[in-house]
Amino acid sequence: MLRIGILGLGEGRSTMSAALQSTKVELKMICDLSIEACKKRAEEFNFHSYTTRYEEMLNNPEIDLIAIYTPDHLHADHVKQALLAGKHVVCTKPFIDDLSRANEMISLSETTGKKVFIGQSSRFFEPAKRQRKDYEAGAIGELITIEAEYHADHRWFLEKPWALEQAFKWLYGGLSHPVDFIRWYLPNIEEVMGYGMISANGKKAGLKNEDTMHFIFKATDGRVARVSGCYTGPTQPAQRDSGMSTILRGTEGASQADYHELRYAITDNTGEEKIIVWGDSTIKYYFRFEGQSHHAGEYQNYLEYVADCLQSGQIAYPDVKEGVGTIALLQAMDRSLKTGVPVKIDDVLAEYGIDTDTLKA
Repeated sequence: MLRIGILGLGEGRSTMSAALQSTKVELKMICDLSIEACKKRAEEFNFHSYTTRYEEMLNNPEIDLIAIYTPDHLHADHVKQALLAGKHVVCTKPFIDDLSRANEMISLSETTGKKVFIGQSSRFFEPAKRQRKDYEAGAIGELITIEAEYHADHRWFLEKPWALEQAFKWLYGGLSHPVDFIRWYLPNIEEVMGYGMISANGKKAGLKNEDTMHFIFKATDGRVARVSGCYTGPTQPAQRDSGMSTILRGTEGASQADYHELRYAITDNTGEEKIIVWGDSTIKYYFRFEGQSHHAGEYQNYLEYVADCLQSGQIAYPDVKEGVGTIALLQAMDRSLKTGVPVKIDDVLAEYGIDTDTLKA
């Protein structure tokens, strides 16, 4: 059993559900600065080992891994403290918000011998898992291109005061999911070009950063991919406009994974068309409370994946290096939005003294 502690009980709610229902993970303690949050989760899950002091959880010898779900700007410090305390780490995406800490994070993981896994949960959702399995089995041949999108009517989100702060960006909070799918299949992105805008709805609400974005990526081998995100307007019915979709186009077939609809379609290398739509039992496993706002099933899948990797000595991906690479790509995308010109990922890495060979090692 992998014994874990959870820091941050907002998103950490899903991780509590995941750990308490898993046969491979044992929840030992939860932590939040807010005693009210601790008591609320303790009552909700009938789990009463909680603290408001991170140090208390770090000093607990019965904990092997810390799962971190705090605000983005705190991730680097919280990861550092966990590694120095001799704990493995699961850190929610985005990994860190400042690339100046990247070399420190990589070095700490190496010197302490403790692993860092980035919680890109969408990889561990049923349609995405099936799409990856078919791809690795060669069902669509060699990959030509990938298209990924995250389109959602999140106008309700604009009612949250912090959503209108300068620090909030849909680029990191939403688009990081489909961007991760791009890097999963095309890890060697060398250049990105994108345009974005604040929609009329976003302007009316007082949004400070882009809510509508489209990007083109170019990999080192010449292949291209695209990502788009639109967050503050109506969407088409789910049968045509899934909240998050990933399309792989190969030399012998193509596949599409639709996230929220639990739907997957493939035309494989035999020419056969298949459509899979998972039913109520699977929906209940992934979405356990409040509709689709919390998706604890994915968290359980990746916690158990991490537990298996630690037991077998394998690396759990995305690891610390892949996490840094994704942040570099997101920052290059952000820069392209501001400048209106293509941005090379290596240029961003070089500014922070990050060796690209280190990320590939």
